[in-house]
Amino acid sequence: MGKKSIWIAAALASASVALLAATQKPSGKATGSVARGRYLVSVLVCGDCHTPKKMGPNGSEPDNSRMLAGYVAELLPSAPAPGPWIAHTNGQMTAWAGPWGVSYTKILTPDQNTGIGSWSEETFIKAIRTGKHMGIARPILPPMPWQAYANLTDSDLKAVYAYLRTIPPVQNAQP
Repeated sequence: MGKKSIWIAAALASASVALLAATQKPSGKATGSVARGRYLVSVLVCGDCHTPKKMGPNGSEPDNSRMLAGYVAELLPSAPAPGPWIAHTNGQMTAWAGPWGVSYTKILTPDQNTGIGSWSEETFIKAIRTGKHMGIARPILPPMPWQAYANLTDSDLKAVYAYLRTIPPVQNAQP
């Protein structure tokens, strides 16, 4: 990922930390590692791209009924437009198009068939550390800032994984 792509992802993340923190409400009371994971998912703004949006009284807001459910299949982005734009997204911010092609945000819920429910903790950590799906397959595409997240400690990545295992699973088939 080039410097421009990283800056775009960082700018989007920074601009929406307050919105995500105000609207993301995971279920249940978390303690220990799970609480740390919930905190990290919030400050790392995972929901900005991995949670579909809906229209609310103040405009677009996270659809917490599908928290971290990833790309919504019926909202296909178009190919990148020529000109000064390096990338663009669908209205949900769950799919991105750029010089690399089209990226669809992964379902981070513990659904066994479409999410990360079948992933082990080791698989999750390896994916973040290597920038490869399941740690061994295709590259994780922009704008996912895996290069920055790869610097998290093992303890932090384990906490994120532990938290993701506690959220409600959402089945959501993706391309």
